[in-house]
Amino acid sequence: MLGLLAAVMPVVAQPTAPKSVLGTVSGFKAETAEMMIKPDTGEAVTVKLTPDTAARRIAPGEKDLNKAQTIPITDVAVGDRVLVSLSPNFEARRVVVMSASDIAKRNEADRLDWARRGAGGVVTAKSSNSLTLTTHTFSGEKTVTVEVDEKTKFRRYAPDSVKFADALPSSLSEIQTGDQVRARGQKSEDGLKLSAEELVFGTFLTQGGTITAINPNTREITIKSLTNNKPILIKLVADTQIKRMGMPGGGMAGGAPGGMRPGAGPMGGGGGPGGGRGGDIAQMLERMPTAKLDDMHPGETIVISSTKGAKNDQVTAITIVANADMLIQIASRTRATQRQDQGVSLAGGGFGGLDLPGITP
Repeated sequence: MLGLLAAVMPVVAQPTAPKSVLGTVSGFKAETAEMMIKPDTGEAVTVKLTPDTAARRIAPGEKDLNKAQTIPITDVAVGDRVLVSLSPNFEARRVVVMSASDIAKRNEADRLDWARRGAGGVVTAKSSNSLTLTTHTFSGEKTVTVEVDEKTKFRRYAPDSVKFADALPSSLSEIQTGDQVRARGQKSEDGLKLSAEELVFGTFLTQGGTITAINPNTREITIKSLTNNKPILIKLVADTQIKRMGMPGGGMAGGAPGGMRPGAGPMGGGGGPGGGRGGDIAQMLERMPTAKLDDMHPGETIVISSTKGAKNDQVTAITIVANADMLIQIASRTRATQRQDQGVSLAGGGFGGLDLPGITP
């Protein structure tokens, strides 16, 4: 969204124009005709609205300001994304608006498109024009070949970032074996190949541990790692997704983890090939109920996915799976069986045989 609004900035702010502020509307003061804006970086800004303030609404994805619609300034609402041109005394001369509802609709349509035309997995092989992605399911492996060319757009998650939309421009050369990838484009009929129009990737960690402390004020969880018994500080942010495995107390909804039916295919066709061969972890997460920080407690086992950050003992969580003992047991048994059957070490560095998806469009 930042890129979309920033794209119209050259139209709004000519070299001789006053400075602008880009961010989200956080509130209004009707009595003083002021609007508060939370920029993407930095402190909140309060701007003065005047009878001369012009407001124009532009659709998400539209880059031509000539197609913007003139609206009353009173139509601007809390949660809208705005680009405001300011006079030297902080009076708003022009407000370019993307409404929160339009953004939500666009984002949902985009998410569904990633599911319908997308594929994801861990990179197990790479060439000059393709990637092999592998996903572990509870009944075996499935792979998809992602073909890339000079038109493919590459983006990479930044360290400690959890937001899909904030991934930065990148290239094929930066992708390494073991990275997670999500691509979308034209699929073959059997779903085993995908010609990528867009590809997002990152280096993600999956870790498991037992909760030793929870700080609801700072939204931080401390766990004791099940791998090396060392403490890890887990930071939660607004975009952190929390899921709960099965029923409280260790039960499993519907007789399968997370309520997933044995042999169920991908949700909405988004899981790639092999829909009848058992769901993968991403599909299972879709079926798990959403939880809150307040729902977790010391002594509970959780599994966390995160980007690889600057500190080994501190991560920012992308996804947390609570009540995860059964998930770890199932994945570990499955991975051990697959190793015995295939006689090879399967790719992926996830904890206990798990590679939680870090990329969530």
